[in-house]
This record gives sequence, structure tokens and C-alpha cells, in this order.
Amino acid sequence: MKPRQWSSEEKMAIVLEGLKGEKSVAEICREHQISQALYYRWRDRFLEAGQKGLSKGGSEDETKALQAQIEKLEKFIGRQTMAIEALKKLKS
Repeated sequence: MKPRQWSSEEKMAIVLEGLKGEKSVAEICREHQISQALYYRWRDRFLEAGQKGLSKGGSEDETKALQAQIEKLEKFIGRQTMAIEALKKLKS
């Protein structure tokens, strides 16, 4: 039997259901036919992602790193374009 694939929305709903505390984790896992280990793995990922999103400067640091990578790639493309143009002139 193939394991069920859960969408991110379904995983989040299950984790939030557990975090509300209205039902036990064991009960939630039985209802959704998942193991408690799987629930806690989803919960930990959910909380870690939330922590990263709320950390001061976390997204700014990531944005700066991505911007630096973009600039590096743009320079590389520029050099490659110049090399291509030089080779075209040599063939002419």
C-alpha cells in the first residue's frame, strides 16, 4: 500500500490542531492515521520555520545573500557575453 501524500496545508492544519490542545496528540494521530513521530516531525519543522520567519534580520540576511549571488551571476553573464562577441568578431 502506497503511503498517503499530505499537502503542506493539511500538515499545517494537523499541527495546529495539536497545538490548540483541545485533543491529545495521540487522538489526532489516530483520526488522521499518522504516527506520533510523524506528527512531532511536522510540528518541529513548523515551529522552526516560524522561528526563522520571526527572527530579527533573518530574512534581511537571506535577501542580502541572494542579492550578492544575483550580482555575481550578472557579472559572469556579462563576461561570457563579451567573450562571445569577441569570438564572433574573430570569425568574421
